[in-house]
Amino acid sequence: MTAEKYKYISVILPLAIPKVYTYRVPKENWKNIQFGLRVEVPLRNKLYSAIIIEEVDAPDSLVKPRSVRSFIDKKPIITKEQLSLWQWMSQYYMSTLGEVMNVALPTGLKLNSETKLISQSHIDNYKDELTDKEYILAEAISIQNELTINQVQDIIEQKTVYPIIKSLLEKNILYIKEELKEKFKPKKEDFIKLTSQYAAKGELLHTAMDLIKRSEKQTNALLSYVQLSKQQEWIPKSDIYNMAKVDNSVIKALVKKGIFEIEEKEVSRISQTPITSTNTPPLNEHQSIAITEIREQFQNKDQVLLFGVTGSGKTRIYIDLIKETIAEGKQVLYLLPEIALTTQIVDRLRSVFEGDIGVYHSKMSNNQRVELWNAAMQGKSLFLGARSSLFLPYTNLGLIIIDEEHDPSFKQSDPAPRYHGRDTAIYLAKLHEAKTLLGTATPSLETYLNAKNEKYGLVKLLERHGQAVLPEIKIVDLKEQYKKGLMQSFLSKDLKDAIDNALVKGEQILIFQNRRGYSPTLQCHVCDYHAECPNCDLSLTVHNYFNELRCHYCGFRSKLPSECPGCGFHELKKLGFGTEKIEDELRAIFPDAVTKRMDYDTAKTKNAYQSILSRFKSHKIDILVGTQMVTKGLDFDNISVVGVLVADKILFFPDFKANERAFQLFTQVAGRAGRKDKKGKVIIQTYNPQHPVIIETQKYAYAAFYRREMKERKNFLYPPFYRLINITIKHKDPKVAAHAAQIMSKELQSKLGKRVMGPSTPGIARLRGFYLQQIFIKMEKKPSVINQIKKYLQTIKDQIMSMDGKKSVRIIVDIDP
Repeated sequence: MTAEKYKYISVILPLAIPKVYTYRVPKENWKNIQFGLRVEVPLRNKLYSAIIIEEVDAPDSLVKPRSVRSFIDKKPIITKEQLSLWQWMSQYYMSTLGEVMNVALPTGLKLNSETKLISQSHIDNYKDELTDKEYILAEAISIQNELTINQVQDIIEQKTVYPIIKSLLEKNILYIKEELKEKFKPKKEDFIKLTSQYAAKGELLHTAMDLIKRSEKQTNALLSYVQLSKQQEWIPKSDIYNMAKVDNSVIKALVKKGIFEIEEKEVSRISQTPITSTNTPPLNEHQSIAITEIREQFQNKDQVLLFGVTGSGKTRIYIDLIKETIAEGKQVLYLLPEIALTTQIVDRLRSVFEGDIGVYHSKMSNNQRVELWNAAMQGKSLFLGARSSLFLPYTNLGLIIIDEEHDPSFKQSDPAPRYHGRDTAIYLAKLHEAKTLLGTATPSLETYLNAKNEKYGLVKLLERHGQAVLPEIKIVDLKEQYKKGLMQSFLSKDLKDAIDNALVKGEQILIFQNRRGYSPTLQCHVCDYHAECPNCDLSLTVHNYFNELRCHYCGFRSKLPSECPGCGFHELKKLGFGTEKIEDELRAIFPDAVTKRMDYDTAKTKNAYQSILSRFKSHKIDILVGTQMVTKGLDFDNISVVGVLVADKILFFPDFKANERAFQLFTQVAGRAGRKDKKGKVIIQTYNPQHPVIIETQKYAYAAFYRREMKERKNFLYPPFYRLINITIKHKDPKVAAHAAQIMSKELQSKLGKRVMGPSTPGIARLRGFYLQQIFIKMEKKPSVINQIKKYLQTIKDQIMSMDGKKSVRIIVDIDP
């Protein structure tokens, strides 16, 4: 009897649960059963939107499956390839399918009964378009400001509410509350054109010239407009500033005289942007050879590494490959390590591909992300994004470009799945039978080994574009500089002189220090008090601008004390220096120069970041101080000096990849100098001038670095010759964490022997209130061995989590840390 009344479906819920759930579907909804649709289902007294993965037989179970409440969609919101990707990630990175789904879907597509809804539009405008229940719900939310889905059920007196909510979301009457927190303000720019009086007849421009002939600046501004307007009518005001070297007062004067009119336009992040169109320059000889080799390699290989020095014009090659793939009717994903740091690439691609590009990343509003999700499903041809763009529902993917493939930002740290964007992209391409191009000036050792072993194709581009040459790198020994009394603050004589010379010539300077804030430590010299975080075993960083002490790990903040909390002494020392202190000191040393910094504090939002870059591009900033942000995405022709203040902190970071990261970082930051026809100068200050990484960086000796580093990795059984799993055990009681770690280590060692290292207390023993223990597993690169170890590890993890007194222990497994 039951079999006739119901069919059964397996669904994925966006929760960290280790299995899929089965629900029953009543006969009236059988026609709706389809892979990839969202359904409203109950679980543990809550409602969730789950995704159907298949129809199944009636379960042989004493527990009767619960019924699906409603079908939310009429068409699938995911593809079969997406599900295959989720399943691979779940298995490979040892996470649940629900955790992958939770990371993959935009918030707007995963409602639950605690989701808060708020009204955004005046409902009277939509009265005729709404059903009675839609109108009642919209009116209730507009009166009460916000409601949960549980409250919605009570108001409209029915349990099935998701289809109604979906309809109101699509009509932009309701919004999910989380969405508004994340929402960007629309990006707006002032655009200029000639007033109708002068635009209608070109000969009247002579009259306009006569009106302004006494002002050289106004004449330059008008001539700049005439030149730029050959390609489009409306010109961004900033383009005229840059070309004519004028400011807003000049534009205002031309508006007052009736020559220019200004209109503020919203610059969309999704569709076409009204930016100056540029003709794509022809490929140079080296680029032409490289692109021919890439095409040839793609005949036999699915992955190709493009090893091109900084400034060699890799992006120009990408553009031609994108055009070719789109011409074949296929989709392209251009993957970047950090979307906020790649404004120039976004603008450059948009100038070539106009409106046919979707920019997707986790900091966009949920409405934008859902729009782009739907666009991918409908076959939009070009997407550019950070690692989250891997989860879009591509229907015909032909090419993935992984730019700066070496960048550590491609690795997700929290939450699960802790996946690597580069490796996941390669698997995604495999599912679609697409090609993958990995581009970088400093290949990761794993990627270069794959190229050397001919698993990947390899194409080299070792000449800078045009007249540009690689900058000269000078190493300065800080010990000698301090001995001879040549240091001025944290600047060696060489770096100080180089900055002076650059400023005299009107050139720009980039200063790199990988630590933000004013000082990393606040100390009392009387009682040895140190300002420490109450939640982490770390010193609090001084932020003078905010008059605060801050923890960069858990976000704790407190006011900067005026006297020592330990002994009351009134002189507290700020030890060390971060970007904020460097900015202050440089302003004192070079008072006539404009000095700014670019770090997480000053460039927290995309608009703030763009503002700093825009000012730097238009030469309104002479010296730019920054963290890793300044090593990526900057392509300015006027940077002649790059300074690395202290190389040693990066070199001696306790991580087996420290040397690799250091070489990549120094080479990338050096690559910002001398990008056009001027030879740049890079000065690296260090206490260890004979360190092999420093010497290899100076000589641009990637091959020597690769040979030496690979030899060390092989000797000490590290990747890429072995695989690693890092297990972190966390608890608020240090004894419980240590005991759980001991049990886990003993169980693992009984089966895996010397492959297991630990447990040990990490360098930072407590984070965000949790005490930490670590265990490492080193594994041979044999898939059968790796899979067996993962299964055994999961069994041990489940056993510990079920023990008395250990249920609140958190065990985090990180594959390929």
